[in-house]
Amino acid sequence: MAGTAVTPRGGAALEHRVAPEPGMPSARRVIPMWRAGTSRGTTPGRLRTMLVLLILATLAWGALATFTVAQHASAAGDVVAANEPLTLDAQQIWSSLSDADDQAATAILAGGVEPANVRARYASDIKTAKIAIEDAAARGGPKDDLQTLSVGLSDYEADVATALADNRLGYPVGAAYLRAASGGMRAHLLPAANHLYTTETGRLTTASAQATGLPLVIVTVVVGLALGFGYYRASRWLLGRTHRVLNGGLLTACAVGAVALLWLIGAFVAGRGDLLTAQSQGSTPVQALVDANIAVLKGHVDENLTLINNTGDDSNEDDFKAAAAALGNGRGGLLAAAQRAAAGSPAAGQAQAAVTDVQAWLAKHQQVRTTDNSGNHLGAVDLVQSGASGAAFEKASLDLNNAIQADTLAFDANARSGQGAFTGLEAGMIIATLVMAGGIAWGLSRRLAEYR
Repeated sequence: MAGTAVTPRGGAALEHRVAPEPGMPSARRVIPMWRAGTSRGTTPGRLRTMLVLLILATLAWGALATFTVAQHASAAGDVVAANEPLTLDAQQIWSSLSDADDQAATAILAGGVEPANVRARYASDIKTAKIAIEDAAARGGPKDDLQTLSVGLSDYEADVATALADNRLGYPVGAAYLRAASGGMRAHLLPAANHLYTTETGRLTTASAQATGLPLVIVTVVVGLALGFGYYRASRWLLGRTHRVLNGGLLTACAVGAVALLWLIGAFVAGRGDLLTAQSQGSTPVQALVDANIAVLKGHVDENLTLINNTGDDSNEDDFKAAAAALGNGRGGLLAAAQRAAAGSPAAGQAQAAVTDVQAWLAKHQQVRTTDNSGNHLGAVDLVQSGASGAAFEKASLDLNNAIQADTLAFDANARSGQGAFTGLEAGMIIATLVMAGGIAWGLSRRLAEYR
């Protein structure tokens, strides 16, 4: 029986032979070429297998790359659009309430009609806290904390309003209302604000970690390199079988894949760098600076309350000493932590100035207590209201607020830059995958067609 020969376009005749059947030792059994093309052992069969495997591998890598980009881009978006605003709201609530309590105590200590600037600052703090509470609620912040803050702030406002009204009339009961208001602030409002701030800072840290995590990206890059090696091996195999140096489809897939992989790596490196900078020069130092600022404000309230009580060193003075110990002397405590955290950030200079000025204020406090305990109560009040102690406190408070503002702006700028690095990358991975798969299908199908 004669063999069957098939000639591919531009190629030599191909013949597929099999062993003779029993009883026909000299015969040659020929399998039709359409059946030979489906056998894995033939060149057309191997081409078909290669075509299917490379397309599936390309689509699998594209799905992995798209998923990786989506995960990191989503986390970066959460940092900017959800977690950062909530953290900022929590920070504003905590700081504004602390400052409002300080201004209320300052107003009562002044006696009679409170200074206009003090009254205006108190009103501004309350308004800022209310807006931040509403914003946090609209963004889905913790309901329990926000409920406590909303209800408690209304009660606090009412007590302070009564205290100021009595104080203007010269009634001593005004101080009692202030002590009640300040006690409620410390027992309920500030702990709730602190918990809110801690919770949202933790969520921000988690989102940043998800956006900058390495494992998934490393896996995607390794799989992409393996896919590129698969393209190379396919090209080498085709060269040996067809003696053609280049395959347009494979070359297109390789080029597009290389661009996609480099884009993925470059975007992740840039985005990760910006987000890590946002954390190291933004959220981390801001948290340390806010902690120090809150301790300073609490200490100042205690300083005022001791003078309002006019009974010498009391429990509020003990609270002041606790706050001073927490702040430290610049070599330890909250001040040192804030200075270390702000090192290298835009707030580094203000943080250093704050350490110096807070220490100066703490030293002036000793002069206040010495003056008050010596019987010169009005002199001590003057030191706190408009004298050296008051000036030192205002300078320290301004340094801390400026430092917080500087690093908050740095965080926002770097976080948005990090988010921007992922812009268009997800769509780019999808398009690149489809082009790569199309290139593979086109290039290998042309070679396969030569055997029909």
